[in-house]
Amino acid sequence: MPVSERIAGSIQRSSWIRKMFEEGARLKREHGAANVFDFSLGNPNLDPPQSVKKAIVTAAADETPGIHGYMPNAGLPPVRAAVADKIKRQEGLDITENSIVMTVGAGGALNVILKTLLNPDDEVVIPKPFFVEYLFYVDNHGGKPVLVPTLPDFGLDLQAIEGAITNKTAAVLINSPNNPTGKVYGETEIRELARLLERKSAEVGRPIVLLSDEPYRGITYDGVTVPSILKVYKNSMVATSFSKDLSLPGERLGYIAMNPQMEQAALTMDGLVLSNRILGFVNAPSLIQRAVPTVLGDLVDVSVYKRRRDRLYAALTSFGYECVKPAGAFYLFPKSPLEDDISFVAALQKKLILVVPGTGFGGPGYFRIAYCVSDETIEGSLKGFEEAIKEVKR
Repeated sequence: MPVSERIAGSIQRSSWIRKMFEEGARLKREHGAANVFDFSLGNPNLDPPQSVKKAIVTAAADETPGIHGYMPNAGLPPVRAAVADKIKRQEGLDITENSIVMTVGAGGALNVILKTLLNPDDEVVIPKPFFVEYLFYVDNHGGKPVLVPTLPDFGLDLQAIEGAITNKTAAVLINSPNNPTGKVYGETEIRELARLLERKSAEVGRPIVLLSDEPYRGITYDGVTVPSILKVYKNSMVATSFSKDLSLPGERLGYIAMNPQMEQAALTMDGLVLSNRILGFVNAPSLIQRAVPTVLGDLVDVSVYKRRRDRLYAALTSFGYECVKPAGAFYLFPKSPLEDDISFVAALQKKLILVVPGTGFGGPGYFRIAYCVSDETIEGSLKGFEEAIKEVKR
């Protein structure tokens, strides 16, 4: 057959998110969209801030000669400089445009990083539950994912991470705020992780890179902030995007920020730029690059997501669901009242509620609710959530 065995196998293991999204489309055709409560896809439903819309219009109207020509593969220098200045202000890190690569979203950023770092069969330690695409990203570049558990509150299990590190470990990949749990790793645990990686790097004789996937960095609640990995660990990189905090997922713009003190920093940057080119991204989209420098400090109305989190969390826990209250992102990750989370997700589906089983994120026994949906969807779903848990507990 023309499709490789590797891709055919990947299709079989492909995302539960997409499967549930497709099931939602079927149910909406059968029952009407207003009667189906779809929490399957983390697609922001808030519009970008008005300032962002204006910036895009201004960028599109720019008639400077040559503005649509080729650019440096790392991205437009003024844009990279603006991103570096934002990091410097927010995180207190002495960083310049020479440590920034503009990318095709956070997914593009992670693939560029892994292409640059991994030798064949190198290992990447990933705490679970995790964003499902990580397994494919690591596999894309000949690496092997090594999955480790987290604590009951989804915090980092440093002992498990230490036990997973070998002389083949190239990186540890974390995601904060986390998809699917909404967990934000605290300052203390990030500093402890940094100390652990410094010690283990010396033991195994190679720098273990700490990668943090941070597209939800701006979406946090209750005064919680995301600590800087770049400030506490020199062999670190951040992959992020403008998809969530500016509601621009379709524009596919993100960036890599590398600690300028990274071992062999100049060679690593050259590797990132080369990988950006040869993976076929070439460079991040020009128009949206030119739009973002003036709106880097802007943010969607996070209070809307907080209100939705609070409403769902209060309702679900009152019905008897067990759930760790998320500190960021726009997901709830309740414990399934059935040990088999796929069966309970099927029970919810009978109530025309679409969620994603935790099994798809390496977190069996839970399910994910993406509450980046309308208030009407949330309110309409509550009766079904209550009925479903009552029925399975009889």
